[in-house]
Amino acid sequence: MKMLGLHSKRILIENQCKEATLIIAGDKIIDIIEGPIQSYDFPIKNEENALIMPGLIDAHVHINEPGRTAWEGFDTATRAAAAGGITSLVDMPLNSSPVTTDAAAFEQKLAAARGKLHVNCGFWGGLVPGNIAQLEELMECGVLGIKAFLTHSGIDDFPNVTEADLRKALPLIKKHKLPLLVHAELSSPHPDQQLLEQKPTSYQAYLKSRPKSWEDEAIQLMIRLCREYDTHVHIVHLSSSNSIRSIREAKAEGLPITVETCPQYLYFHAEAIPDGQTQYKCAPPIREKANQELLWQALRDDFFDFIASDHSPAPPDIKELETGNFSKAWGGIAGLQFNLPVIWTKAREKGFSISDISRLMSSQPASFLKMENRKGQLAKGFDADIVVWEPERYFEVTKELIQFRHQVTPYLGERLWGVVKKTFVGGELVFGGGEDFRILKKEQGFLK
Repeated sequence: MKMLGLHSKRILIENQCKEATLIIAGDKIIDIIEGPIQSYDFPIKNEENALIMPGLIDAHVHINEPGRTAWEGFDTATRAAAAGGITSLVDMPLNSSPVTTDAAAFEQKLAAARGKLHVNCGFWGGLVPGNIAQLEELMECGVLGIKAFLTHSGIDDFPNVTEADLRKALPLIKKHKLPLLVHAELSSPHPDQQLLEQKPTSYQAYLKSRPKSWEDEAIQLMIRLCREYDTHVHIVHLSSSNSIRSIREAKAEGLPITVETCPQYLYFHAEAIPDGQTQYKCAPPIREKANQELLWQALRDDFFDFIASDHSPAPPDIKELETGNFSKAWGGIAGLQFNLPVIWTKAREKGFSISDISRLMSSQPASFLKMENRKGQLAKGFDADIVVWEPERYFEVTKELIQFRHQVTPYLGERLWGVVKKTFVGGELVFGGGEDFRILKKEQGFLK
């Protein structure tokens, strides 16, 4: 079995940075030796003062393959993940074609991913009107949970569900002990929607067209259903600070409800987004600075279960970059490669520690995915999924650095703190160290 030692003066072990050497055999960490580097009869890689911590886990990524590989794809998405220190991600059931709403579509997705993965990859299944009869077989195939939209998803082949659909699905999802992930917006007529028709390049008009009330009302519905069915409900990409209190109260009540937010909501704010710059468009939208500060306070108070990217790329024409039309542009942000430096750039200013970041982006998403006994920490017996990075160095996001398929991202030109040097997945160097990206061998890489 291949043996490897990985040494640094700063290895994050049990929430503290210590000088130590990780001893890796095959794909596992088999020992941790604290203190200065020792002599062994196998290779030791000395990373000096670079920070070594658990690889990041991104539980919300749209890879879009098969069917819309021109938008992204398993090769490019997982290359970008590896370059950003992400060692595991979970792919959404859309915007691939076919969407992953039955067992046959799930098998097509697995086939499309084989031989293309640079990092571990798991899969969510989808709930849409009319697929209740296929839902149990889909859950038995190995999906990690079920995703549903309460408003139009952006593509017609993944329509939103109604309360009636949810009531049929929730008992089945509970039976399989899986979470229901919900895009929580309930669209309703709003006078400001006419403003977007009149000013389609105005970001403020777009923001007003998707008010906080859409999120807040949807979340109230999901809290009621969570209470009634005692099924794990997960709110994806929370942007409205108005719902923090109600979710916190639901958690205090003991309801099985979890919630994530995204880097774009914590890094950008609406007042600084120029008109016509559709690379910033996502749904729910990036809101005002005052709202953002409340999200950061909620992070400080341990309200959020984890941070995920909601990486949702599209080609430049679909993003309407030339027209700047927010009403027509695809609503998704590309950025998973930059999760770590984006969050660290802001978090370091606000007094967060490296341990805080690892908790929000490694150990807690591992717990959410029920993999806390093998991922999300550097510990004996855990998978050797590791990122080596330099938090004191900064870089500028350039097109040449971008590994995801299209160089369309609001982070282009941003100066970010935290340079990823190397990424190991299952003990294999998949990024950095002067080597090209490596594809995981055989059936390695599928999360179950």
